[in-house]
Amino acid sequence: MILHQGLFLFFAGILGGALNAVAGGGSFISFPALLFTGVPPIPANATNTLALWAGVTASGGAYRNRLDVPRRVMVPLIATSLLGGVAGAALLLKTPAHTFMRILPWLMLGATVLFLFGNRLSGGRPSALGREAGAGAIVSASIFELLVAIYGGYFGGGVGIVNLAMLAAIGMTDIHSMNALKSVLGSAINGIAVLVFILRRAISWPQAVIMIAGAVVGGYFGAHYALRLPQAWVRWFVILVGAGMTAYFFAVAY
Repeated sequence: MILHQGLFLFFAGILGGALNAVAGGGSFISFPALLFTGVPPIPANATNTLALWAGVTASGGAYRNRLDVPRRVMVPLIATSLLGGVAGAALLLKTPAHTFMRILPWLMLGATVLFLFGNRLSGGRPSALGREAGAGAIVSASIFELLVAIYGGYFGGGVGIVNLAMLAAIGMTDIHSMNALKSVLGSAINGIAVLVFILRRAISWPQAVIMIAGAVVGGYFGAHYALRLPQAWVRWFVILVGAGMTAYFFAVAY
């Protein structure tokens, strides 16, 4: 790997980490960057997951004061995130990625529409994940999160938007609180997937180290400055990113 490739991956990591901190979809930048520098698709996917996991974890530090979810809700969501992340990572290592790429645009379209209309779907009710959340609401959210985590462990592109869509559908409206919870769940999904990739030696380490450095910088400062923006601006940014990613993946797949 030569110098200009390293610089390219570093800045791609910054942009990917910042985008994940604000909306999700950092893989839209970082995954193609790895392919462009010659990393094969499966190792690129695994390396991208490792780099952006570091960025998501860094953004969680900036959002820590906005995380207000009771433990009885958080534990099942993290547990299903870990389980789904393992399943998705194992699936990636055994299944050709091009098959999933045909499905991906439809998933992104559904996630973006779900985020856009999530508040209407919730009927204006308070978040189902509040301190009075019932067992049914927790089970429903956990099942949804399991599916999100399988997807995230397998590919991960846009998993942040999918998680935000799920949170919007169950009644969460504070975009900064949603991003805080999304960071925790994303760290669990990608963290356990990364462990599988490391054990299976699927990581391209020279590229990973460079992208991790960029993603940490982008993740922390992206979250830090997003907290200063009006919530409406951040919500519309999420929608625009989702629409752009959907169009991109349709163009690539079809």
